[in-house]
Amino acid sequence: MVSGEPKPKVTWSRNKGEMNDPEKYKTRYDQRTQEHILEIINITIEQADAYKCFATNEYGQAVCTATLTVIDVGNKKKSQAENGQPVQNFRSMLKKTEGVRKKKPPPPKKEGEIDPKLWELLLSASKKDYERICLDFGVTDFRWLLKKLKQMKTEMEDEQSKVVEKLDNVKQIQVKPSGRAEFSFDMKLVDNNSSINIYKDGADLSYDDNTNSKHSLTKTGINYVFSIKDAEPADAGLYQVDVEDTNVLTTDFQVPDVEFVASIKSTEVKENEDALFQCVLSAPLNRITWSTDDSSLEDGEKYQITVSEDKLTHTLRVRNCQKADKGTYSAIVGVTKSSAALTVGVNGSGHDDSKDQSNKITGKTDGDSQHLDKDKNAESDENASSTGDGSGLDGGAGGEGALDDGSGAGLGVGTSEDQHGGDGQDKCSSGDGDGKGAAADTTKKRRGQSDLSGSDAVKDRGVQFVSGLSDTVANVDEKVELSCKLSSDTSEGKWYKNGKLLTDGDGVRIIKDGACHRLIIDCCKKDDAAVYRFEAEGRKSEATLNVQDPPTIDLDALGKFNQPVIIKAGENAEWKLPFSGGAPMTIQWYKDDEELLSASNVKIATSDSESQLRLTKCQRKDSGQVKIKIKNEFGTKEAFSQLIVLDKPTAPQGPVDVMESAVTSVEFKWKPPKDNGGCPITNYIIERQQIGRNKWSNLGEIPANPSFKDSDVDPGRRYCYRIRAKNAEGVSDYLQTEDIAAGVLRYPGSPSTPKVVSAFKDCINLSWCPPCDTGGTKIIGYNLEKNKAGTNYWSLVNQKGPIADTTYAVKDVFEGAAYKFRVSAINLSGAGDPSIPCDTVIARDPMKPPGKVRDLKLTDSSYTTFSLAWVKPKEVKGVEDEAQGYYVEIRPIESLEWSRCNSVPITLTSYTVLGLKAMATYWVRVLATNYGGDGKPQGFDKYIIAMPPPVKPKFKDRNMKTFMVVRSGNTVRLNVNFVASPLPDVSWVKDGVPVPKHVTITNSDKGSQLLIPTSERADSGIYTITVKNIVGQESFNVEIRVTDNPKPPGPVELDQKTPGTVTLSWGPSPDEKRDDRLHYMVSKRDSFKRTWRTAADNLFNNKFTVVNIMAGREYYFRVFAKNDMGLSPPSESPVFAVRKEKEKFRVNMPQSRSVNLESPPSFLLPLKRRTAPQGYECYMSCAVKGDPAPRVTWYHDNISLNTNTNYHITSVCGVCSLLILRVGPKDNGEYKVVLENKLGMAESSMTLNVRE
Repeated sequence: MVSGEPKPKVTWSRNKGEMNDPEKYKTRYDQRTQEHILEIINITIEQADAYKCFATNEYGQAVCTATLTVIDVGNKKKSQAENGQPVQNFRSMLKKTEGVRKKKPPPPKKEGEIDPKLWELLLSASKKDYERICLDFGVTDFRWLLKKLKQMKTEMEDEQSKVVEKLDNVKQIQVKPSGRAEFSFDMKLVDNNSSINIYKDGADLSYDDNTNSKHSLTKTGINYVFSIKDAEPADAGLYQVDVEDTNVLTTDFQVPDVEFVASIKSTEVKENEDALFQCVLSAPLNRITWSTDDSSLEDGEKYQITVSEDKLTHTLRVRNCQKADKGTYSAIVGVTKSSAALTVGVNGSGHDDSKDQSNKITGKTDGDSQHLDKDKNAESDENASSTGDGSGLDGGAGGEGALDDGSGAGLGVGTSEDQHGGDGQDKCSSGDGDGKGAAADTTKKRRGQSDLSGSDAVKDRGVQFVSGLSDTVANVDEKVELSCKLSSDTSEGKWYKNGKLLTDGDGVRIIKDGACHRLIIDCCKKDDAAVYRFEAEGRKSEATLNVQDPPTIDLDALGKFNQPVIIKAGENAEWKLPFSGGAPMTIQWYKDDEELLSASNVKIATSDSESQLRLTKCQRKDSGQVKIKIKNEFGTKEAFSQLIVLDKPTAPQGPVDVMESAVTSVEFKWKPPKDNGGCPITNYIIERQQIGRNKWSNLGEIPANPSFKDSDVDPGRRYCYRIRAKNAEGVSDYLQTEDIAAGVLRYPGSPSTPKVVSAFKDCINLSWCPPCDTGGTKIIGYNLEKNKAGTNYWSLVNQKGPIADTTYAVKDVFEGAAYKFRVSAINLSGAGDPSIPCDTVIARDPMKPPGKVRDLKLTDSSYTTFSLAWVKPKEVKGVEDEAQGYYVEIRPIESLEWSRCNSVPITLTSYTVLGLKAMATYWVRVLATNYGGDGKPQGFDKYIIAMPPPVKPKFKDRNMKTFMVVRSGNTVRLNVNFVASPLPDVSWVKDGVPVPKHVTITNSDKGSQLLIPTSERADSGIYTITVKNIVGQESFNVEIRVTDNPKPPGPVELDQKTPGTVTLSWGPSPDEKRDDRLHYMVSKRDSFKRTWRTAADNLFNNKFTVVNIMAGREYYFRVFAKNDMGLSPPSESPVFAVRKEKEKFRVNMPQSRSVNLESPPSFLLPLKRRTAPQGYECYMSCAVKGDPAPRVTWYHDNISLNTNTNYHITSVCGVCSLLILRVGPKDNGEYKVVLENKLGMAESSMTLNVRE
């Protein structure tokens, strides 16, 4: 659906092909739904693509994009139906957009400045990725960026907090082995309905939650994963995630133009060995992605990722391989991938492979056996004819050499980091060894050799090595053991270090345990690093001992360092840690995982054996974990400590909840401070202010419980409280409460009027109902008062205390006396207002009910009321007692139940019934009552209709208008009030016919209204209203004239037939035919008086003669059309004048003499000496004169200032001024003004002193 003005032109296109074939693509427009539709006929797999709809007009272009996915409808659709799955509707997957959203791109990089994209990426990255991202942008030292980055990150987090509650676990975009490029993050939104927008290079990116789409965003819990299916170079760019208009994540997807020169190869290793994968790129690259089938790999203890210096060779080492490590490993560069398999086999050797094979690394390469250097070849050639273990060859790593009887064995050369060993074999009958193996490491070797000659091998094999020496790595001061095993228990051997014979006196222990020979160094030193050899009966085995010196820390010093440092705010914190280890050492200090660099408040001093950190003027926010990281080429050592800065607590937290607000006390609670300052809260200090006063009163300290009850308050007063937390370090800022009102004295409401239950000559029984308003507290009792007829005094009946019940028997009465009673309720605040007194009751024995009322009659009636009157019933002693009140009851004719109009008996013998329905029919009756009960009812013989007495229609307003003038287009509203009973019929006619439909008539029982919302001239006429009922009728006529301001008359012509007069004639106004009351008015004005005066009015013709025309004056005439609404615009006549001959007027001009006003320059007001403070502005001026105007030049110490932009010089109306905006020491000196013109020169000078 497209909108726009002018109407846009709609076109369609696709990303990967044309749409010119009308047999495949058909476009149409649905007039009913106003939708543009693209139909693809007989769709195929090749037509799966991104389709775009363009709407274009002269003001711009809008684009809507949708992705079409085509599936195999033959098989997949059938399988879905069989499995009970609904068939997918791909049309519903199309995502409609209103246009391409654009995000403002980051500013372009300026020469010599940091690329803005770097800041965007660092803000979204974790700290461990800073170095890698900076390296991609060519920034090698990023530490100086951290301060600004921290500030920017704080600002970004403040902005994000408006839409995002939580954001963490951000993973930058990477290409997975499946070919998808993905990045993920955990995010909890403030509003779950917030929109999430994804941009690529600033342009809005369409996506959905279908993983088969090109771009998809899936959500699991709070985890979001954005993926790009089948990533390609065109997908490279800067991706940004926005919630509403706030950026929350930025990641850069780079696809470098690099290929694999050498791919990684599949590898087979044994358990506990290291595996190596290596690839070579066609161009240098800082890093690549290494991954397994299900996750990316990071450099750490398990995996070691290294890059060569030329950035071409990338290596992955998998340490200490186990069965779980087997699988497919991939090296990913951009969207290019190289994969290889890792197979981990079971170790089948007879000795401990964890020792002998700890340094063996296996990786499959293409090479055959590679030769060692010439010296090694020369050594091996000497014994080539006599060895049968492959030792005369270059390879044979880990291999075995067997003689013809299969009993001889020897170990070949071990492998290195980059080259891999194979098997070394010797199978011959004459003893000639033939060894085959992979490349050997020239630095780390494992050898097993035999010095038997080929001829002796058949006769006597001699002693053999069952297991030879292995290369060993040890740390300084550690115990090291080199061991080998011979085939004979009786053979003796010798140990050599770099060719020098070793004995027990050389700081080593030599132990022979049967066939096992061991060399033990109890405390290894750096000079123990050497090549060690063991020889026995001509056989020998060598191994290299490498001694490493990683960083070490004394345990006592470490224990002291680990203890937390506790200081007060503003004090200095200091850590010192001695260490040892091989140089060079790298020492880094961290606080909360952020590296500390030397600054004004951070002092780091490091020597060869000790490092010291000093933090000055620490604040509470500096509390946290302190870490030192000591690193050299042999390892890394870390030590941790804790910094605790004690300070006064932060202010207590709101909100303050009011728990109780009573008359005499208020109680409230709050939340403890967010930060207790490092030590527990001991007390809270409370202050109070009464609203309306300025004084704050200290209420003292309370224990650490965050609640307070103030029992010293005045009822109804409002108070404000300040709460401060206190700990051992001081007192916090205050938390101020809102106004808290103490409870007011709320008395209960009035109970119901006491009801006389029964009356006797010595007792009157009363009852009442509790009040509806209890005053907010419990009713604790009642006070009952009595008033004896004829007195004004109310006396308390219950002298002994409040009445607990709602009934009471009053016994303190006199027989025959009349009483009134009232009752008041009592709560915690006191007694409330008394109730309405009950009717007078006489203390006497019970009475007989009264008889029927007499002479019941209807005195008046209306549509809603009846007025009744009657005579009280007769009193018959002993049968019918005196009536004390009356009830009036009515019953609609359609109902069977009587309803009582008055709930309390009335004492008068008349009553008006209210609230009746107009023209409804009712039965009416009256009952007399007294303390003895209700008497018999007396009613009418006939029903009564709710209506007033019959009245002939009559108009109320005697001064009603009979004529109305209304401007055309205005509203006509005519109200007519009348009196009539019963309700009359009202009719309106215009000129004897019914009024038109656009005229609205509104009738009521008291009047009628005629309304014409927008009147026209055709509505003019005589309107007649007729009011008629059964009694008679009445009519009234009103003439309404609808008109408008008249149009002006036609052109005015002037004609003078008689001197002294002029005749005006004009064309009629266009409204003359439509308005019979239209006439004309003529006004005139002459050149002498210049005021308009009416010359004639009420002219019903088109001609008028004006008299008293005087010669020598000009006359102007206007003609107006005039009707009931007013005047039209005038039609003006030409100017009419009769010329009067006069003599010519002559003026004699006197001759004038010229005056020479030229004068040399001079000063009216010279410069004055000034003293100005430094840093303020200084203003100096002078007044000059001279003709011609002199040229003004300002000098400072004889140097012209007219071209100096540091001074503001003006010259206006002879006032020359100079303004120094900011006075400095250099402005000291003499200032001079020089005036010059052709008649001379003048100057004035002054001295400006600048004071500090």
